[in-house]
Amino acid sequence: MPHVLVLNASYEPLGVVPVRRALVLLLHDKAVALEHSGLLLRSATRVIPAPSVVRLKRFVPVPYRTAVPLTRRALFARDGGRCAYCGAVATSVDHVVPRSRGGAHAWENVVAACRRCNHVKADRQVAELGWRLRHPPGPPSGLAWRIIGTGHRDPRWMPYLRPYGADEALARFEGTPL
Repeated sequence: MPHVLVLNASYEPLGVVPVRRALVLLLHDKAVALEHSGLLLRSATRVIPAPSVVRLKRFVPVPYRTAVPLTRRALFARDGGRCAYCGAVATSVDHVVPRSRGGAHAWENVVAACRRCNHVKADRQVAELGWRLRHPPGPPSGLAWRIIGTGHRDPRWMPYLRPYGADEALARFEGTPL
């Protein structure tokens, strides 16, 4: 089932919802469709084009969120689907400072890793092995990461996400295994 980008009345991206939820927003006259996916949704009496992007009619105040949630998809998006140690295709998550040695499960300590590097590193620190990280880990920034990190992508969303850093986020996300 396709997903729909939901924008605030100010065109700020809020999130991604299933097309069914977006259709309910449209039918209750709470949102306006800005882009259509090309699919048609049929009922006994109506045919409605499925939306791809909807904008709420009323502004919804969103609490200020300082950090992007740490999820597997968002982590692989940040690291471009590549191992932080050798650059191979990443298949697992690794803690730079192992949790058994007091490392936190936070953006600054978690990287994507290939199975081989994760197995060799085990519960040791990077310096003990003489390895180097390709990029220092850190939290991604920008509203676009909240959308792109969900794993749902649609090219029709780009004009609405571009002002919020979508080009950089999507460039890293391309080729990421979902």
